[in-house]
Amino acid sequence: MDTAPSFDRAHSLDGRVAVVTGASRGIGLGIARELVARGARVCITARGADALADAVKELGGPEYALAVAGKADDPEHQQEVVGRTMEVFGRLDLLVNNTGINPVFGSVLDTDPAAAAKILAVNVLAPLAWVRRAREAWMGEHGGAIVNVASIAGLHPSPGIGMYGVSKAALIRLTTELAMELGPRIRVNAVAPAVVKTKFAAALYEGREEEASASYPLKRLGVPEDIAGAVAFLLSDDAAWITGQTMVIDGGITLGAGF
Repeated sequence: MDTAPSFDRAHSLDGRVAVVTGASRGIGLGIARELVARGARVCITARGADALADAVKELGGPEYALAVAGKADDPEHQQEVVGRTMEVFGRLDLLVNNTGINPVFGSVLDTDPAAAAKILAVNVLAPLAWVRRAREAWMGEHGGAIVNVASIAGLHPSPGIGMYGVSKAALIRLTTELAMELGPRIRVNAVAPAVVKTKFAAALYEGREEEASASYPLKRLGVPEDIAGAVAFLLSDDAAWITGQTMVIDGGITLGAGF
């Protein structure tokens, strides 16, 4: 009788090298931690050098992780990150576009145009730029896998954070376009989390977590590890026939009325 092949997740990314943006804490650091646990080496980015240095220590030190501080939408920073990754680790197989901003709360119509432009620059145009650089540096010739971190706010109306939702909807759409353009050598997928317990999302649950999680069928908010495992799967060869997809990771919240 045929049996399924065994799969050792602890070694599923052996020899791979990843860039993870926005990875000094929260979801990004959780993803970087999971990739290292599965055998990868990582270059992590964020704005704060001190927080990045602490993250590198947590990831096992310079043998496993490299940090480059800067702004995700800064072309010089993007070039430095990719250049340093190639210099230190010699390859760039995986890219996780995790950096995202939401500097405003209110309606789309009332969002300051400059703020709206910045949200789109960081949440949509920067991921596109990172993909271009990864393709030019390594993936175009050798192949690779990319995951964009979107949000369920990009799947349905999201009052109060509408412009953020618009940007994440665009990122999901960008994912499908890139998957078509970059196949078959490069796979591109996305994940769409609901509320995850991080500093970034604290305003959505802090001081009322029980109330905030009550409408989730799984009766809890997400934690970075919930997202990290899914991202690692999509980057691994176990997902070799998956591209252009958005995996919803939401504790079941979008099953309810109004979604």
